[in-house]
Amino acid sequence: MANKTTDMSKIKKVLKFYSNGKSKLFISNYLSLSRNTVKKYISLFEVLGLSFEIINEKTDGELELLFSHTIEESVSPKLQTLQDYFPVMERELKKVGVTIYRTWEQYITLHPDGFQITQFRHHYKIWAKRVNPVMHMNHKAGDKMYIDYAGKTLSIIDKKSGEIKNVQFFVAILGASQYTYAEASMSQQKEDFVRSVENAMHYFQGVPAAIVSDNLKSAVIKSSRFEPTINETFAILPIIMAPPFYLPELISREINLW
Repeated sequence: MANKTTDMSKIKKVLKFYSNGKSKLFISNYLSLSRNTVKKYISLFEVLGLSFEIINEKTDGELELLFSHTIEESVSPKLQTLQDYFPVMERELKKVGVTIYRTWEQYITLHPDGFQITQFRHHYKIWAKRVNPVMHMNHKAGDKMYIDYAGKTLSIIDKKSGEIKNVQFFVAILGASQYTYAEASMSQQKEDFVRSVENAMHYFQGVPAAIVSDNLKSAVIKSSRFEPTINETFAILPIIMAPPFYLPELISREINLW
């Protein structure tokens, strides 16, 4: 076990030097490692597509598993076929109503001797982390409320007339606790949108320091990278709803939820 720890420690040093611009020859001489060993770990590091900061946070056991797993996968034709399918699958998953299970059904139809659903999900999770590394974000309690409409439109049925009406699905979430509020509304128009935001703050029992929207037309009249024009009613809503106790109340509530 001690040797494994030393090996993983050296890998981190190799990747740190490499990330800081040191040459492979310098790293080889400085750490007393063969140039082939240095090249191998740098190549695996580039295949993983992770930053050194993410690698450095991993335990020795996680690092060993990550690098040994990469070596095993690189020589498996069956797994290579699966990984070649993942970019196509990822594009499909962006479409409304497409699920991982549905993409697996398409994959297994093309490759009857391929991986079953459990292994399919497992390998996709590993592949996704490599090509889409996730940045960890720290959220302060009561700081931000994120709002958006879910992509798929829902519907309701009038009991008396039988008429089917489409409704919009509004979602608000607090950054620190991930506490979520959701409601259906008849439209994404300004009046319905503002009412949904107001309902969310009543539900959370507080007004956050900031409300973050995903460039919604209901919230942003004119988009701009630097100074977007915000819907006036939406812009003043937090001020109207924020007596002095509201932010402290939300902070206290979200800390308890967290």
